[in-house]
Amino acid sequence: MTASAPGAPGEGGRPGARDIPVWDPLVRLIHWSVALAVLLNATVLDPEGRPHEVAGYAVAGLVAVRLAWGLIGPGPARFATFPPNPAAALRHLRHWRAGAGTVHLSHNPLGALMVYNLWLTLLALVVTGVMMGTIRFFGIQWVEEAHEMAFDWLMISVALHVGGVVIDTLRTGVPLVRAMVTGRKRVPAGARVR
Repeated sequence: MTASAPGAPGEGGRPGARDIPVWDPLVRLIHWSVALAVLLNATVLDPEGRPHEVAGYAVAGLVAVRLAWGLIGPGPARFATFPPNPAAALRHLRHWRAGAGTVHLSHNPLGALMVYNLWLTLLALVVTGVMMGTIRFFGIQWVEEAHEMAFDWLMISVALHVGGVVIDTLRTGVPLVRAMVTGRKRVPAGARVR
């Protein structure tokens, strides 16, 4: 961690701001690779084409690696750091509405729920996509509908995720997109850190 002397400009010119290492290169690579694959599958690739399937399999592999990394990776990447806890997410919302601002080095409780939601939704897309390519499930309407519903839910979730990142960045002063690019969270002086 790098910290500036009290009152002195921190990195980026913010008085007392601290840059704290949080996201390791593997977490960042997986995050942006999944985002790119989803973007390509949603906007460019033909849903009936082989590149769409390859991107889907790539997402499956990336999510599998990320889930394994959640067990063996460094602290902020581990599931124990951000367990899915709806009660904690509700408390986080109440504190947020009351104006309390805590900076979470890993995911905040609401962000943790979103991360697990995104992983499960991506896995549902992969499973239903693979099913559609098998002899047993090819052309079965409920499988196709489940795939489309999972995709629709993913798009809603991505919109909520991006909105949450913007809101959390504005409320805490921590540039979260920068943190997912550089791996370091820039925490304002005097911020409560968890």
